[in-house]
Amino acid sequence: MPSKLNVTYVVEQNPAALAWRAALHLVELAEGAFAARGRVRMAISGGNTPRETLALLADPAHPFLNRMPWHAVELFFVDERPVPPDHPESNYRMVRETLLDHINLSPEQVFRIEGELEPEIAAAHYEFELRRTFRLEGAEAPRFDIITLGMGDDAHTASLFPHTEGIHEMGRLVYANHVPQKDTWRITLTWPVINHAREVFFLIAGEDKAQPLHDVFLGPKDVESLPSQLIWPASGILTVILDKAAAAALPPPDADGTGHLERAR
Repeated sequence: MPSKLNVTYVVEQNPAALAWRAALHLVELAEGAFAARGRVRMAISGGNTPRETLALLADPAHPFLNRMPWHAVELFFVDERPVPPDHPESNYRMVRETLLDHINLSPEQVFRIEGELEPEIAAAHYEFELRRTFRLEGAEAPRFDIITLGMGDDAHTASLFPHTEGIHEMGRLVYANHVPQKDTWRITLTWPVINHAREVFFLIAGEDKAQPLHDVFLGPKDVESLPSQLIWPASGILTVILDKAAAAALPPPDADGTGHLERAR
């Protein structure tokens, strides 16, 4: 990994403006990936914050639907809960209801995590799927074009929660992470896989994220308590799209709403 991380954060006034900026950013990255490689391999996170962004991508009233090269998209998931695909807590269900039910994407283009299986089996199945689809050999990692991430009020990202074993996993691509504080399991991409992606960006909203966001980017290194600090893309570049409430504890951005931070390892 590079010795320095250059963080660009874009501050929008409210969650609706944040969703619009995130949709635009995602489409621009997808257009670039398609132009360069003829396909777009992206992994997206669940949760409440990306829901409106995904809805914008599928809305024919907005330009994103027709701009996205859907025919070239291969859609993967960053993490999943241990529930069936029709369960209200399923990340896949959220993505299906907000996006997949409204766009022309074939089942062969969507790679879901089988949350209905035992967590370790689901993780092993998904790792096998990644190895097959990306044609990986040995210790190779998949190279996603785009990975979208969120961050919790406990500074977790993907399903890498504070003080859990997944923080230390470096050998596997997908990990069944036990989360004692929630008395559950999660299936998640590991942080080396996330950092290997060509483009990684956070999408973060809400005043409850302001202090953990400050601690992640401006506080001392403490990945056990702040797992989002593990996100350090190989490019050395990280984009964070925020609403004003989430950005409250960061240095004020420039007049165009953009701020920059540099973090050394």
